[in-house]
Amino acid sequence: MKESKAMKESRAIKVSIVLPPDTNNHRTLFGGKLMSYIDDVAAIAATRHARKDVVTASTDSIDFLNPIKEGHAVCLEAFVTWTHKTSMEVFVKAIGEDLLTGERSVCAVSFLTFVAVDENMRPVQVSKVIPETPEEKKLHEGAEARAEVRRKRRGETVELANEFGVIKPWD
Repeated sequence: MKESKAMKESRAIKVSIVLPPDTNNHRTLFGGKLMSYIDDVAAIAATRHARKDVVTASTDSIDFLNPIKEGHAVCLEAFVTWTHKTSMEVFVKAIGEDLLTGERSVCAVSFLTFVAVDENMRPVQVSKVIPETPEEKKLHEGAEARAEVRRKRRGETVELANEFGVIKPWD
């Protein structure tokens, strides 16, 4: 078994300014663009923890709580909250900031699951994480229950894929 690591060792932060090409007709950040940022920063956190290549296994629902306006900054913070044998749960928080007033708000939160892989794309074992702060402990304590929900959802997804996976355009 690999040595355990503090959650803070995986922490990754990404900051971007929201420019016109990143926005929709409401002049707010495209949801898909934010989803891309979330996956990117989460992959960095997972890779920092595993020190191996990682692949995204799942993304839990993303609730868009507040819009991020053109000209504002978006800051994403991610870190590994829990590990299983080869998988890692990563928490991501996205904060929008009006750079002129300093007003900040949480715009989205999400959990993603990554699997560490070797050069042949086979899963490899990862270290356990050690929660230290009250926030980290709270996220860590709820992780097994979230993992169980993901396992159930994945089973349902596999069933749907098997039933509806191949649809011919002429059917």
